[in-house]
Amino acid sequence: MDERKDPTTAFAAHRNLLFTVAYEMLGSAADAEDVLQETWLRWMAVDLGQVRDERAYLVRITTRRCLDRLRTLRRRKEVYVGPWLPEPLLTAPDVAEDVELAESLSMALMLVLETLPPTERAVFVLREAFDLGYDEIAAAVGKSPAAVRQTAHRARQHVAARRPREVVSPAEARAAVESFRRAVETRDLQGLLDVLAPEVVLISDGGGVKQAAPRPITGAAKAARFIVGGLGKARVALTTEPTVVNGSPALVLRVDGELDGVLALQVEGARISGLYYVRNPQKLTRVASETALTLR
Repeated sequence: MDERKDPTTAFAAHRNLLFTVAYEMLGSAADAEDVLQETWLRWMAVDLGQVRDERAYLVRITTRRCLDRLRTLRRRKEVYVGPWLPEPLLTAPDVAEDVELAESLSMALMLVLETLPPTERAVFVLREAFDLGYDEIAAAVGKSPAAVRQTAHRARQHVAARRPREVVSPAEARAAVESFRRAVETRDLQGLLDVLAPEVVLISDGGGVKQAAPRPITGAAKAARFIVGGLGKARVALTTEPTVVNGSPALVLRVDGELDGVLALQVEGARISGLYYVRNPQKLTRVASETALTLR
């Protein structure tokens, strides 16, 4: 059999790409895996003799399955208890060195994408993160290339007005995270105020299973008091472990040796502008082993 036309070989060759596409569109690894399973089943029914570009065809199937699932997820999030955060993924350290990949995976950008309608989100992800052509995107979302151009322009404007404006080096980000880590472990209120940006936003996601702030907390003073106050009440042994989540520095927090949550941090101008604390146990299944991700 011609290897190029072996469906298993073709799917395996593009699996990491397809997972990355699905995850960036959905913000959920569990749902991305379900989409890949659906993509695989549809792919097995395709006459590969009629497929000229296997990668493009697989991305098209994945995108359409994601659009269907986005509508379901929107209804699920409407009844979600408290703030919703993307499912954090443990990523290899070299992902942080890939600026385009790390930025496309960041919690801050993923939250901005949550504010886009499904089709606009799909178009933005395929164009801006994966650099697909307008004709290819049009085939994936079922619109004309001209309509896709307009949608991409509208989505870019929407995201540009809300995304972090300054990209820092991985070394600068790690330094800010280390300062934050020391302040947390020593319950140092002033140390937190020194490393938090004045307009920092803290979002915690407990999913109704673990305690979390019911609304985002804005401002360095409020965020610092929330962190120190929460730790003070806990009267437990807290440890923080540096890691890389979604291509950015993060901390794994353990209470009395048990996993409590993952804290992803957004750094701008040497200060932390975003704190995203995921405590929902259902979202912590991908922080023990690395997930392979790629934009190509």
